[in-house]
Amino acid sequence: MTANTAPRVWFITGASRGLGRAFAEAALAEGDRVIGTARDVSALDDLVAEYEGSLVTLSLDVTDRTAVIATVGKAAATFGRLDIVVNNAGQLLFGMLEESTEKQVRDHFDTNVFGALWVSQAVIPHLRAQGSGHILQVTSMGSTGGFASVGVYGAGKAALDALSEALAMEVESFGITVTILQPGSFATDLFTRGTTASEPNEAYAALRAELAELWAESNDPDPREAAPVVLEVTRMAEPPKRLILGSRSYDLVVQDLLTRVGEHRRWEELSGRAGTT
Repeated sequence: MTANTAPRVWFITGASRGLGRAFAEAALAEGDRVIGTARDVSALDDLVAEYEGSLVTLSLDVTDRTAVIATVGKAAATFGRLDIVVNNAGQLLFGMLEESTEKQVRDHFDTNVFGALWVSQAVIPHLRAQGSGHILQVTSMGSTGGFASVGVYGAGKAALDALSEALAMEVESFGITVTILQPGSFATDLFTRGTTASEPNEAYAALRAELAELWAESNDPDPREAAPVVLEVTRMAEPPKRLILGSRSYDLVVQDLLTRVGEHRRWEELSGRAGTT
């Protein structure tokens, strides 16, 4: 927390585990106040006891827009304001596109896209009224493109990316800033408790084995390593509009972008034949 300032108030979705909990812990340790939400907030009981009066937990299913609006209103009234809003709640749908059921895909988008949209819509009037606020949208390093077996996840995060860029333009004049956080893979339970898997189709057995071998080599960092970086971002007078979390993730994203630029340039002449617009 910056010297000579009052404690800031955070509103964090998906605060019971992973990155959400790491951000909550870091904010509380700095002396800030936190409203932590999750479907099951019992996992935060230890923090509530440790930071009595500074952490308030509220049960919330972000897919329920009516509940989101009511909960945000209750959160804003708890400490009298909201300063930092972290849209972190999310899940992972693991499976090839052909395998994914309609319900799985719709449920996934309800949480990862619409849930974040409902929260954003709910907090804006409160932030606009106070003339300040910082919204952190947790997307993914994978939001820059699709990847086999996590295509629906990437699509949802890409959608949130686009919504967040539009949001940043729309609320800037109100004194509200938006930062898109693009984390790589951290040692959370996203791939266990936070995952829904499709029914495997044998046609993809070889590709699935290849992907399993690729991911077996990963050594994911603790999410608490990302928390100090996020705290630093929230203290900046002019924070980044987009930030990749993780050095390896940074390298992969930049390389992917460079590859895309090369692909566009390769077909520049063909693109030009379609017109000058």
